[in-house]
Amino acid sequence: MSGFNWNDLRYFLDVARTGKLIVSAKRLRADHTTVSRRIAALEEALNVTLFDRRPDGFSLTPEGERLRTVAEEMERAAIAAQGLVGDADRSMSGTVRIGAPDGFGSQFLAAHIGRLCDRFPDLEVQLVATPRVFSLSRREADIAISLSRPTEGRLVVRKLTDYHLRLYASADYLAAHAPIETRADLAGHRFIGYIDDLIYTPELDYLAAVGSIAPHLKSSNLIAQLTATLAGAGLCILPRFIADRAAHLMPVLGHDVRITRSFWLIVHEDLRALARVAATADFIAETVLRRQAEFLPD
Repeated sequence: MSGFNWNDLRYFLDVARTGKLIVSAKRLRADHTTVSRRIAALEEALNVTLFDRRPDGFSLTPEGERLRTVAEEMERAAIAAQGLVGDADRSMSGTVRIGAPDGFGSQFLAAHIGRLCDRFPDLEVQLVATPRVFSLSRREADIAISLSRPTEGRLVVRKLTDYHLRLYASADYLAAHAPIETRADLAGHRFIGYIDDLIYTPELDYLAAVGSIAPHLKSSNLIAQLTATLAGAGLCILPRFIADRAAHLMPVLGHDVRITRSFWLIVHEDLRALARVAATADFIAETVLRRQAEFLPD
């Protein structure tokens, strides 16, 4: 134990979560050789093998699993200390990573997040707007916006808002195709939707609310669907907070096709006391509340 370095646990814990040296190196802002060397030093100090090295990544050995439990307890204690002492003056600096669905992140939050940066100039805000589920236990984000409320884990959850979706098409598409006056008229039209096996949450599987429809154009990305709809590629179900602001998009069948979903804000319990995380979470919630008419228009 004479060569044991507490700081090496930080490198160990991140690789345990990602399973990849290069990924962890980027997250830790270090060279991958440095990460590898720190883990090797930890194994030598403890006289144990912590990872099975494989071509597809690193996996924990039984000894590594036991150390992970201890390392996570130490991480929680360090975060708690920062919250109690390091944040005692409520100074706002450091990094906050927000994981959000592509539509909410790029079409709503990105338009307002600058005010948070203005308010706290020393805060680095990382907005990851991509269609996926973020694992807060693996520290993939400090704050996650989700379409579903999690039921497991040490998480603090609050509902941001419900939001409405409608069926839309471009004015050019509607002018060039048969009129749509009832749901029965939809049968002869082209639809845009998600790729079935890439739907990352069941809340996005909503074409059944319209009828037995098989989309002709599919994308895992909502912004790609929006762009295709604007270009006249077909009809698409889109959130109103996005589509109602898009020029040349027209709602189809009005209130006859209306779907409601929800956004949830999630923070890991270990991070809730950090000033930068708490302030960012409050900013998002306040911004959504202030702009709620965009999510739930009359």
